[in-house]
Amino acid sequence: MTVPIEIGATDGDQPVTLDLEELLATRLLVQGNSGSGKSHLLRRLLEQSAPWVQQAIIDPEGDFTTLGDRFGHLVIDAAECGLAGLKRAAEGVRQHRVSVVLNLENLEVDHQLRHAAAFLDGLFGVERDAWSPMLVVVDEAQLFAPAIGGDVSDEARRTALAAMTDLMCRGRKRGLAGVVATQRLAKLAKNVAAEASNFLMGRTFLDIDMARAADLLGMERRQAEMFRDLGRGHFVALGPAISRRPVPVRIGAVETGSRGAGSKLAGPPPVASDAARAEILQAAAAPEAKPLPPPRRPSAPAPDIAAQLAAARPAAVHDRAPPPTPEQAAARQAVLGEKLRQMLAEPEAAFRPPAVLYQDFLVRLRIARLAGAPDLPAFRRLLALARAGVEEAALAHDPDWPEVGAQAAALPEDTQGVYLLLARAALEGGPCPSDAAIARAYGSRSEGRARRLVEWLEGQGALVCRADGQGRRIVALTGSGRQTAPGDPAAA
Repeated sequence: MTVPIEIGATDGDQPVTLDLEELLATRLLVQGNSGSGKSHLLRRLLEQSAPWVQQAIIDPEGDFTTLGDRFGHLVIDAAECGLAGLKRAAEGVRQHRVSVVLNLENLEVDHQLRHAAAFLDGLFGVERDAWSPMLVVVDEAQLFAPAIGGDVSDEARRTALAAMTDLMCRGRKRGLAGVVATQRLAKLAKNVAAEASNFLMGRTFLDIDMARAADLLGMERRQAEMFRDLGRGHFVALGPAISRRPVPVRIGAVETGSRGAGSKLAGPPPVASDAARAEILQAAAAPEAKPLPPPRRPSAPAPDIAAQLAAARPAAVHDRAPPPTPEQAAARQAVLGEKLRQMLAEPEAAFRPPAVLYQDFLVRLRIARLAGAPDLPAFRRLLALARAGVEEAALAHDPDWPEVGAQAAALPEDTQGVYLLLARAALEGGPCPSDAAIARAYGSRSEGRARRLVEWLEGQGALVCRADGQGRRIVALTGSGRQTAPGDPAAA
């Protein structure tokens, strides 16, 4: 059954509809700078689809709590709930098919990430009998799926990113349709953004965001400037649920409003009253309260210094564990490589974020009772080598390998695997990898992104590309001049 809902109109007042059934299967990404009308668009979508589908809104600012008054959404204040309680509540929401708003406004950012992840895990982990269709809207998605680390703890960021990745990558089979909205595409994790097939792009000013928006909409780079000129509430739409070609849309009116004060101007009184002046000046001149001294505690007995020194003395040299032999270190490295290859051999593993793969890797090492797991930076290097299919020991004898390793270390972490893949082919004289192989080494399915990444590496001076007479690609390493054999970029 097709359920069209009207989200707005074109400049010629032709209605623009969104196929709700198709949206549930293909997901939606909304982008727009602050003040572009992004929240208004989400509110329009939620209001129009409320009679047709169950909804869950992850609301970091409390903007959507008014949906409860008009449409009966259950509003959960996350500040009053524990993580386990939120997970149970999410399971109940799906079992009873109740639309819900998760209000996170009274939490610090670190706790917002943890509570949102717990709630999403509850939606995701419910029994199969409760897998009915649900629209899951995440406002300010760059908070919960950041492209890079911020001021929050690594644990909270990894937990939230894993939950968002599950929602967008694996949620469809469980009836969960992700709708993510972000102020900046550059701040949103690529694995989350890449899973959306429908786009509504609003006003944005930074070149990198305009370029990514134009790229997602299939527009030429010279057309990206148009995103600076979009008015408030005006978006460019594309996707199987909306239109097969980019279409401008002016978002329609809404029935509910935000609890925020808005941005309307309100001038101060011409002259402050005497009472207001006196109150402000009195507050400024009030003496600082002196903290009370801590209560006195009964004096403890004098510490036994000799006993403390004896306890802190390091163990004798002969009691310490001896360093591993070269054979033991090589055997341990072989086990690490084997566990990593087993993990990457699973379906979809190549496209999961490194932080999620790292947690999976640690579990596998615990199962194998292998102590001394690598830290996350060391794991990223192992992952880059594994995605590139590089056996470091096999290439260590090559005189140009140290230069390749130094060049890879100077590149951003997410590009090192691609460079090593191309470098390995050059050192071995094999054919140049195809766009599909390069995309997989980057953790993506987009062959266009693979081509742009090769161009970027060439711009960084790491390699040089050329084509032979048949249009096949050849990549040469700068410095050594080692190059690949010709390879078909379009090969599988």
